[in-house]
Amino acid sequence: QVQLVESGGGSVQAGGSLRLSCVVSGYISKDHCMTWFRQAPGKGREGVATIRYGGGATSYADSVKGRFTVSQDNVRNTLDLQMSSLKLEDTAMYYCGVRRGYLCTAVDDATTYGYWGRGTQVSVSS
Repeated sequence: QVQLVESGGGSVQAGGSLRLSCVVSGYISKDHCMTWFRQAPGKGREGVATIRYGGGATSYADSVKGRFTVSQDNVRNTLDLQMSSLKLEDTAMYYCGVRRGYLCTAVDDATTYGYWGRGTQVSVSS
């Protein structure tokens, strides 16, 4: 059983930065994808950034390329998301998700993910 707990959300002005972390516990191996998703009010859950467990290749949604960086910290057992140059449209609840698979993409279908955290809210204001 995999458990995920997100933290690091908050309120920030446009152009600012935030760093999200997701503590990952339970069994997880190199055949798992770890992905940050977000969901704005009234919208579906969309993939933002992904990395395969063990430090595999990363993938980003076009909307965040060049601004967000996803990484894995093996010491703290976390999946991290460094967000810079935040925009109003980045406002959403951010979730980390885990699924089995070798091919990990930021545009993964959220319904294929079996493990989720409860989310952390990011609010960007002008």
